[in-house]
Amino acid sequence: MASDLSDLLAPELIVLGLPAASKKALFFQLGALVAPTLGIDARVAAEALAAREKEGSTGFGDGVAIPHARIPELSRIVLAVARLAQPLDFGALDDAPVDVVVAMFSPPQAGAQHLKALARVARRLRDRALVAKLRGAGSPDAIYALLTDHGVRDAA
Repeated sequence: MASDLSDLLAPELIVLGLPAASKKALFFQLGALVAPTLGIDARVAAEALAAREKEGSTGFGDGVAIPHARIPELSRIVLAVARLAQPLDFGALDDAPVDVVVAMFSPPQAGAQHLKALARVARRLRDRALVAKLRGAGSPDAIYALLTDHGVRDAA
């Protein structure tokens, strides 16, 4: 199923209640989250997210942001998901503060794959019912199930 993000998402890269006072703080926390799994420097990941954000807000609307960055050391596209402890001003077009963040990290050479993955994530996050479920999920495993087909299979 095209809506299944299990090829991009690892359960250990989902965090709930992440405290972030600013976008910069958020990006450093996301960098620290993905660094051990991806084998990259946390600062490199954070700075890449911040550099992309300077080009324009990745605030998607409806309290969701999809910050993304290209990291030379990566060999595949990876997502990290954070539900923030407090909503954060992201400069989104709808001015809604963000509390659901899906960060995407890609290798520089993954041009078309990067755009396709970004479109898949955006398509999923346009579903307001899904976003409401992400906000209400009680665990990283529940969020993983919602963003992959595992939740669909388990519910059947």
